[in-house]
Amino acid sequence: MTLYDCNSLMLVITFFFLVSFTSAKITLAIFPATNPNIAVRGDARFGTDVIPLTPQEIGGKWGNSTGRVFYKDPIDIWGPQNTNVVSFTTEFVFAIHGSVTNGSGGGLAFFLSPVGSVIPENSYGGWLGLFNETTNNSSSNQMVAVEFDTFQDSWDLPVDHVGIDVNSIVSNASKTWTDTMTSSDFVYVRIDYDGASKNLSVFLKHEEVPVAFGSLNLTHEIDLSQVLPQQVIMGFSASTGSQIIRHEIFKWNFTSNFIQVRDDVTISNIALGFIIASAILVFFVGLALGVWCRRVKGKEKEEDWGFDEKMDENFMKGTGPRRFSYKELMSATHNFSEDGKLGEGGFGGVYKGVLGEYNDMIAVKRISKGSKQGTKEYVSEVTVISRLRHRNLVQLLGWCHNRGDLLLVYEFMPNGSLDSHLFGATVGLTWEVRYKIACGLASALLYLHEEWEQCVVHRDIKSSNVMLDSNFNAKLGDFGLARLVDHGRASETTVIAGTMGYLAPECIITGKASRESDVFSFGVVTLEIACGRRPVDRKADSLQARLVEWVWDLYGRGRLFDAVDERLGLNYDKDQMERLMVVGLWCAHPDESMRPSIRQAIQVMNFQEPIPDLPSQMPVPTYYAPPRNPSHYSDTTSSHLTISSSASNTISEVSSILPR
Repeated sequence: MTLYDCNSLMLVITFFFLVSFTSAKITLAIFPATNPNIAVRGDARFGTDVIPLTPQEIGGKWGNSTGRVFYKDPIDIWGPQNTNVVSFTTEFVFAIHGSVTNGSGGGLAFFLSPVGSVIPENSYGGWLGLFNETTNNSSSNQMVAVEFDTFQDSWDLPVDHVGIDVNSIVSNASKTWTDTMTSSDFVYVRIDYDGASKNLSVFLKHEEVPVAFGSLNLTHEIDLSQVLPQQVIMGFSASTGSQIIRHEIFKWNFTSNFIQVRDDVTISNIALGFIIASAILVFFVGLALGVWCRRVKGKEKEEDWGFDEKMDENFMKGTGPRRFSYKELMSATHNFSEDGKLGEGGFGGVYKGVLGEYNDMIAVKRISKGSKQGTKEYVSEVTVISRLRHRNLVQLLGWCHNRGDLLLVYEFMPNGSLDSHLFGATVGLTWEVRYKIACGLASALLYLHEEWEQCVVHRDIKSSNVMLDSNFNAKLGDFGLARLVDHGRASETTVIAGTMGYLAPECIITGKASRESDVFSFGVVTLEIACGRRPVDRKADSLQARLVEWVWDLYGRGRLFDAVDERLGLNYDKDQMERLMVVGLWCAHPDESMRPSIRQAIQVMNFQEPIPDLPSQMPVPTYYAPPRNPSHYSDTTSSHLTISSSASNTISEVSSILPR
């Protein structure tokens, strides 16, 4: 038994004792989705740290779908003779993928209903899996729900609204949200019920966006003891109409201040005191068990990677990635079989895996043993990407360091990496898919640079780090070189990191990464998408060897479309192509001060701003050479360095992207 197992056992014993008898405050951390007290019905399924309520596969049933997930154990919401009405709070995060264009939609709802409640027949579409024509407004179908509706039915407010429903799909109180729920963004919800004031309140916001940029508050007075029985089940319900819409729940907890009762006998203050004292005793017994486990832990001590228990605690903070056991990942990857190897990265191999009884696909990165840089990458991935939530970022599911291995577990990307389609496939991507990928990558970068609590400088944006899901949506991954920077401050990094061909010229000189250097790399990737060429092609003639220079030369001569990937033929939108290629050159401008922000680039790509007018010839950059290391480059004799056609072989060897 390891220390980790002992501590878990201690918590389980204490929690079981407290919940079985009484507690002044009960918190149910309902996720992860593997919680045995969670049940699914209809089209809902268990995923890895996510529960899809409606189907994810286009090939299967998707129209007119309903699904439920609920906590199986009954929850008391009031005591005997309608006394002690509960106060509770539930928090969760959901995402809705897809939008309603033509046809009918649906939505999802949090609900409280009597024990044994089931999904009514024909409750798809606007009924949200809660009611149908027969059970609506019927006393036989007691239900209190908070709906998050994405379609306007005849009884609804306009699209994207929140409603409080009591025994009917027609909301007793509702409010339209000015933002959209169907953008795949993570939406945070808190629902509070005050047993004294009888107020049910709902708070809603995008998880990553500060409240100041948009939120919703809705309150309705309702006495739950007059509407629902003493014991209820709680959970989520979702439905679709004729549209493909996926509803997912990512986090969920429930906190109640209600004192649990057995056999309808109210617990006296004396009994309560006795029980609490007993619970404290059990806690200390569990604590002693944990100390004992520390002493017997030596035989199973993990091989020393320089990680201590404090770091493990930091890794396990929050409700995101979890620690996997080494045995789990060995089994999932068939002992890291070479047959399941997806690729080889800079710090180790990536293996395909199948996890759990529901056969969830995962990708496991195995850091090379003895790699100090790989260790830094491992720590960076867990501490940085685990805190990020965006539809265009690869999701980190978990981690493991054991037996000399450092392992990172990601969601599986069925369509691999972007570079494999641009350079390895006989049939390339269509233009529509390429433009969607470029826009998705830009959206991810905007989130990293401007929309998260800190600026995240990725430092290794390249086509091989852009992964593609089953619908060819772009997902930026590999945050091993990423750095967190406070907004408005520059990076302090002074060690060159990244991949040649994507590195901004100033990084070669100063070693410092920044938003601007990330934008440069983004510009190179957009040109790869448009042209179907790598940043550097040493087999090509000298005029076409360096992608940025070649495209800029064609731009200056008015022949920009000569650079378009031949595999596209004429099957592309000319206006989109021009914008993407010019944005690529603008972002890859040799002078960092002349590059756009990623927001400006997006505005041009979205036809919100005109195409910028760039110089007909690629400019020659000028850089400030740091005085603290004037001899770093042997050819630098001045405190200012101009890289031109006479630049030394040293620099031209270091960076294949600099102008010759």
